[in-house]
Amino acid sequence: MSARRLSVAVIQGGPSSEAEVSRASATSIARALEAAGHRPVRLELDVYLADTLRTGGFDVVFPITHGVVGEDGSLQGLLEVLGLPYVGSGVLASALAMNKRVAKVLFAAAGLPVAPMITADRGRETAAAAGARAHAALGDRVVVKPCSNGSAIGVARLDHGASVDEIARAIEAAYAVDEAVLVERFVSGREVTCGVLELRDPPALPPTEIRATKDAFYTFQARYASGRSEHLCPAPLGEARVRRVQEIAVAAHRALGCRDLSRVDFVVPEEGEPTLLEVNTLPGFTETSLFPEAAGIAGTPIDELCSGLVIAASERGATRRNTAVPLPK
Repeated sequence: MSARRLSVAVIQGGPSSEAEVSRASATSIARALEAAGHRPVRLELDVYLADTLRTGGFDVVFPITHGVVGEDGSLQGLLEVLGLPYVGSGVLASALAMNKRVAKVLFAAAGLPVAPMITADRGRETAAAAGARAHAALGDRVVVKPCSNGSAIGVARLDHGASVDEIARAIEAAYAVDEAVLVERFVSGREVTCGVLELRDPPALPPTEIRATKDAFYTFQARYASGRSEHLCPAPLGEARVRRVQEIAVAAHRALGCRDLSRVDFVVPEEGEPTLLEVNTLPGFTETSLFPEAAGIAGTPIDELCSGLVIAASERGATRRNTAVPLPK
């Protein structure tokens, strides 16, 4: 049990397709914080949140919201305005990680291995035109995904030699989820994820290989339905490849300026470099989630993990503000 007993606002839900995942994560976090001796209160991300946070007397905030508004820097900006310390990345890093297009540009600039891609914007290009452009630039084996969404919602993996029309239909489906769509060249290999936890030194957690034997890939159903995926942690990649995945994960975390924790996703081929896919600044904390599972295997159980994160955020405090400089007379 923690020697410091903090009042913690655990923020969940919001206007996102991942709201139910967020609420399940918040339930797990609140339970873990209670076990560690803290006083968690779950709050919904809605129009009343600012007043509740302003008047609630909370020591620290643990956002566990996924998707738009909650994970893209919007909620983090509100917490900055209110002057509340909070777990996780700040406004800019949250926004950068949420936008897969911008994140990949930054990864490439940092020399990290990413798959070739194109992007399409719903208001500027039809799905048919984008499909033809993707087919010409990337070939007939691609992955189509919304630019700013998670949990594999709206993702289509076309690994069989897709036609222009098939790619266009996948882009149209992704347009229904997001204004912008990312199309990447398909990379064959193992699905691997690696957590970064700044409470540890070194910060990289043991990577996990994900085997979704009942699904084509690690879909929404495979992520959150019990028994739909197998997690191998530490991933059986060999010492050198495990170390390389961890190096890239930490480098990606730092390239975006992330803080406290993140989960970094990869495809690892049988030969050659791992391919970096994305960074998740607020990874799930549900009963089937990868981040707390890997932390537990590394020796940090979930109650210690959640307690350590809120204590670190509380000790860091709210962002320092400069005093106003008076105008010259």
